[in-house]
Amino acid sequence: MSGSRLCIITGVGPGTGAALARRFAQGGYTVAMLARTAERLQSLERALKMARGFVCDVTDPAAVSATLTEVRRDFGRVSVLIHNAVAGLFGTFRKIDPAALERNFQINVMALLHLARNVADDMVSAGEGTIITTGNTSAWRGKPGFAGFAPTKAAQRILLESIARDLGPKGVHAAYLTIDAIIDVPWTRERWPERPDTFFIKPDDIAAEVWHIAHQPRSAWSFNVEVRPFGESW
Repeated sequence: MSGSRLCIITGVGPGTGAALARRFAQGGYTVAMLARTAERLQSLERALKMARGFVCDVTDPAAVSATLTEVRRDFGRVSVLIHNAVAGLFGTFRKIDPAALERNFQINVMALLHLARNVADDMVSAGEGTIITTGNTSAWRGKPGFAGFAPTKAAQRILLESIARDLGPKGVHAAYLTIDAIIDVPWTRERWPERPDTFFIKPDDIAAEVWHIAHQPRSAWSFNVEVRPFGESW
């Protein structure tokens, strides 16, 4: 796998993370897939010869540093970092568990900080690189039942904007993808069994848009990007 461009993806599971791994592997990248459990990674490793899994809890800065050091040692400089790991908690501000909100902040915000700090110097030295976060509509509005989730996604988007403004002039592209939709995975199908296929956004289509963002020409970089099904109300 050595010699190809390297993409790191966090939060690799059966939905968007797996689709991202497939798309970048198909595009010729070596893919380092990060997840908390090995079971999530093993089947993808078997299916994708260009991908390798790394067990890593992204809320642990030491684990992030050690994992990225191992990845760079084995595969070289990181070309693309995609922070797809996410944690959510639904409920009003009076009902949520404050400790769970803090945990969500660690996954959604602090992990992005530590990941970006680990790859930024190499990207700046090379004069190129891409950092993308997969987000959602909660980054833009705080509905009552999203008090345990929206604050962390809004902070994530603003942190990435700060990163983009810092690294952009140095040749490193950072972008935030807002997914304004219900992603088509088994548990969402179970929750909304009456909904037609057109209600859901397909993980492969999300991955295609992330691929596009990662390969935009320098004269036309995006930061805030939105995707939604054609029938989605917005």
